[in-house]
Amino acid sequence: MGSHPILDKISQRMHKLESDGLLRQRKLSKADKNQQIIDFSHNDYLGLANAAEMVDAVTQGATIYGVGSKASPLVSGYSQAHLQLEQRLCELTGHEVGLLFCSGFSANQALIKTLFDANDVVIADKLIHASVIDGVKDSGAVFKRYKHNDLDHAEQLLKRNPNSVLMTESVFSMDGDTAPLSELKRLCEQYNSWLVVDDAHGFGVSKTSRDDSQQTNSQQDKSQQTNSQQIKKQLCDIQVVTFGKALGCQGAAILGPQAVIDFMVAQSRQYIYSTALSPASAHLALTAVNLTESQPHRLEALNANIGAFRQACIKHNIALTDSITAIQPVLIGDSDKTVSIASKLYDAGFAVGAIRPPTVPAGQARLRITINAQHNNNDIAQLVDALATLI
Repeated sequence: MGSHPILDKISQRMHKLESDGLLRQRKLSKADKNQQIIDFSHNDYLGLANAAEMVDAVTQGATIYGVGSKASPLVSGYSQAHLQLEQRLCELTGHEVGLLFCSGFSANQALIKTLFDANDVVIADKLIHASVIDGVKDSGAVFKRYKHNDLDHAEQLLKRNPNSVLMTESVFSMDGDTAPLSELKRLCEQYNSWLVVDDAHGFGVSKTSRDDSQQTNSQQDKSQQTNSQQIKKQLCDIQVVTFGKALGCQGAAILGPQAVIDFMVAQSRQYIYSTALSPASAHLALTAVNLTESQPHRLEALNANIGAFRQACIKHNIALTDSITAIQPVLIGDSDKTVSIASKLYDAGFAVGAIRPPTVPAGQARLRITINAQHNNNDIAQLVDALATLI
């Protein structure tokens, strides 16, 4: 490929990213038992990705349905496996109908770009996911942002913009804290607005239907033990759930009213023109959903490990946020220092996420440590010991 203005632009931007310590590059995962790496970087919170039941379900799903859907959902790619998963998700959450996608990013994009246009106002938490930000901008809707989890600011925007849509995450992906959903729902009802919840990091692992403002910390800890499969219908109008986090597999679903889902089927370009999620993947996700209900010990182990990590950090005077979820950020600030600490931890046998701008605000680079049900006390103690020597 010869000289071209686009290549010049690429070269300049890549050089700038590298000089700023923000260059992202993919690398092969070595976080497995053979490499002696203990992984604190992924989102498989319940340890389902390698569970024997899930491995069996992959084989079973492929045997029944084959390995691919072979077509878009409106041609011939919609199978009994898809329907069964959608029905099960609605049974657990109380929503009327579900619609499956291959990823949470595409689900959010499809939802927003199909439903909203320049006549609509979307109000979102300041820390909402990039897929929502991009989707709203592409839709042409008026976009308003309220300060993170700030109910007063959210109400100010709703009061000025009634009949709108408010969007939040249930568990915020970089900070690990939770949204006050009960209060947000009451505000939305007061101002005749919809509440749309991106439940990617909450579904399957946290009881985010609790009224956070009315609970003490001990009550929150207790409620965290209950696997209620999240947000009931009365707490949000539309719920987006993903399967690549606590469910340990792949895909996503939009859950909501029949009228909304029917309109999505008829109008969503992402749904109409994409090959459907493979039925084997839908069968696998259904297995994962059922395992979160039938194997509560996984959630119990996760929450015990979260507690152990936080206690160990307190012992070593390592500052933490108020997160009581699996996402435990350790704020470092400087991007280069964050990458350096993550690299040294890896050399010591621990994989952690090094999160830098623009994923987080400037000056808020952090180690994103994620706890899962398969960690043990020794894993956690060794990680915290190593971390204490580096920060």
